[in-house]
This record gives sequence, C-alpha cells and structure tokens, in this order.
Amino acid sequence: MRMFKSFFVALLLTFSFTAMASADTPASFYFHGSGYGHGVGLSQMGARSMAINGQNSEQILNYFYKDVTLEKLDDSKVLRVNIGHLLSNAKISTAMKDSPLQIAQGDLADQSGAPTFSKADSISFSIIGSTVSPRVTIGKNTQILSRNKVFTVRWSGTRYLDGPDTLISLTHSGLTQKYRYGQIQIKAVKSPAGYRLEITNSVRLADEYLWGVSEMPSFWPVAALEAQAIASRTYALSKAGMYRASCDCDLYGEITDQTFLGYAKEIEKKYGAIWKEAVTRTAGTVITQDGSAITAYFFSSSGGKTELAINAWGSQRAYTQIVDDPGSLDLTLNPRFVAWDREVSQSAVALAFQLPDVITLEIVSKNESGTVAQIQATSSAGKKVILRGETFRSRTKIPSAWFDLVSMQN
Repeated sequence: MRMFKSFFVALLLTFSFTAMASADTPASFYFHGSGYGHGVGLSQMGARSMAINGQNSEQILNYFYKDVTLEKLDDSKVLRVNIGHLLSNAKISTAMKDSPLQIAQGDLADQSGAPTFSKADSISFSIIGSTVSPRVTIGKNTQILSRNKVFTVRWSGTRYLDGPDTLISLTHSGLTQKYRYGQIQIKAVKSPAGYRLEITNSVRLADEYLWGVSEMPSFWPVAALEAQAIASRTYALSKAGMYRASCDCDLYGEITDQTFLGYAKEIEKKYGAIWKEAVTRTAGTVITQDGSAITAYFFSSSGGKTELAINAWGSQRAYTQIVDDPGSLDLTLNPRFVAWDREVSQSAVALAFQLPDVITLEIVSKNESGTVAQIQATSSAGKKVILRGETFRSRTKIPSAWFDLVSMQN
C-alpha cells in the first residue's frame, strides 16, 4: 500500500509540474522587424532605388560588393537546373501535334543526334520502387514503357533536334510551367523518404538559363535589371560544375539558388522582353575577385544596412560588406517590408531550436548591421540553446533577421 501511495504521489507531482510548465509555456511569440531576406550582397530594393536616382549597373554592383571587378568570362556552359524536386509523379506534354516529344532511356547528357526510344504527345512519370516508370500517350494510344533509373526527353527546335520551335509543359504539385530550351532529364534518386523523381532542365547558362531567371520584376529600371542579370550570371557561374547528387543538378530552380521560370519569364506580358534584353546587353559580364567569379548573393530588402556573410552563415566572404541601404526603407518602393509584424507558434519556435518546448526567448546580441546575432531559447527543463539570428529567421520563416521580440503570449 505504501508503495502504491508513493507511486501515486510521484505521479501527482509529475502531473502538477507538467501542468504548471504547460500553463507557463507561451502559445505564441510576436516579432517586429524590417526587410526581407538574408541581407548579404546585392539589395534588390536598394538597386531599384539607386537606378531611379541615376546610378548605372556598374555603380550599383560596386556599391554592394566589396573590392570586385566586372569582366567578361566564358558563360557558355550547360547547366543542369532542377525544376522538380522530391516528386512522386509528373507529366510533360506538348500541344504541337507535328512536333512530338521524344524520350530515350538513360541520361543523354549534352550529346546530339542520340537515337530516340519513343515519341509522344504527353508522358506521365511515376516512381515504382527505385525506378522511373513512364506512360507515353500519342493520339488516343497509351503505352507503358520499360522502367529505368533515368530518362531523357527532347523536343524539336532545340540544339538537339531540328524542327520548328516547340513549347512544352511540365506539370507537378498542382502547377504547370512552360519550357522551350534544352532537354529534360527525369531520374530516380534516393531520399530520406524513399526514391523520388528529380527533374532537371539542361540549358545554356548564357542565354537559355538567364532568360528564364525570375528574381526581379521586369518592369523595374533598366540599370537595376542589368545589375540583377550580372549578379545572376555570376552566381550561376560560381555553381556551374558543382554537381549535387541529391537533386541531380548544378542549381535548384527555386529560392534555394535562383528562381527559374523557364519560358514563362520571357513571355511576361509587356515586360518579359525587357528582362531578356538586359541579359543580352550584359552578355558575358561577371563580378570577379582575384580573377574568379564570386558567389554573388542577393536578396530583396534590408533593415537599412546590408549584412556580412560571416554574420549570416558563419563563413567569411571577402566581397560582402555592411553598407547603408536607404532604398529598403523607402515606403513608396517597399511598403510591405519597411516594417513587418509576425506571430510564430510555440511549436514552430520549439522546432527551430530542436527543443520539446520554449518557455523564454532572449535576443542575446545584435550585429553592426542591426540583425540579430544570437537568440537564446530556454525550455521548461532548463535547457538553453543559442542560434544565429539568420538561422532562426530561416527556420521560423519570418521575413528577415532585422527583428525584435515584442511579446510572448499564453
């Protein structure tokens, strides 16, 4: 009986402590901040402001990057750009009946004139085990092809096949995107969740890739567009040839690297041609330091000053610097992010710190740029974890590391 009573008392005390901890655990954390993005390198809003005020692209780039040179480099490389990541299924189709898709087993890389395996108006891909299974449709006929680890899809009008220019569509995750250039590879790649499809578009960096990069609105001032084109070319060149098996690519076609919309960027109503002209006009121009292309980071807007790479990510980059960025604080240009407020849930904050719960948050220090340098969380068990401000920003998906903790509410 005494053992039962002791167990009951211990259970009651444990329950009481848990209930007390739960009562003291904030349900949400509230932040007030400014800017959008990591703050390293070219400020896109700053570039827009400088262009409006008469600065040219060279002046803009030399302002945001430290001790750099603009020079012509060979940018004719072919990039593998990931346009579909960790997919279970996808579909490629064409509406041009006289120019069907052509599909071959294997990765044809950049070879021309390779034999085709089959022709199709559309091809649906799915994962079966560790292989890709294609279902080919031409007219009213459908055929399931033999499975393989990787397939290559080509269409007419590219450097691989003669014929009229053909526009193809890729559909996955409820979205459809249009592509015109290069070829597409579909590969089964092992991931933590099992085998998934990785889809890449192989395109020339100099034109086919850059024409499709969508990192700045095409109606912005020409000097800002030229600065972005040079930065995007430089960033891509710094990554070219650095193959990543996890995505079967050199670059992701999304915010992880640069947003790549393919032909959809070129055909933006009224303004798509302006972006294409900015790319063409700056052909081959690259930002270098000591003769090599830099990793030309860029971001949307800051809290008034740019940031150093070492503050954001812990890695030194000699070409990054802290400079004033008044354009980001212009309410006319940047009404959404001159100031922002965000609520972040207890679960999201706890996950960011990899703690079971977070009782208190404390901004430990800030950088010269005004970003949070370190933020500390304390759990109900008393465990303390410190993160960089940029790491916390990235994990909780708040707009930037220029923030203050306003309140914690139960």
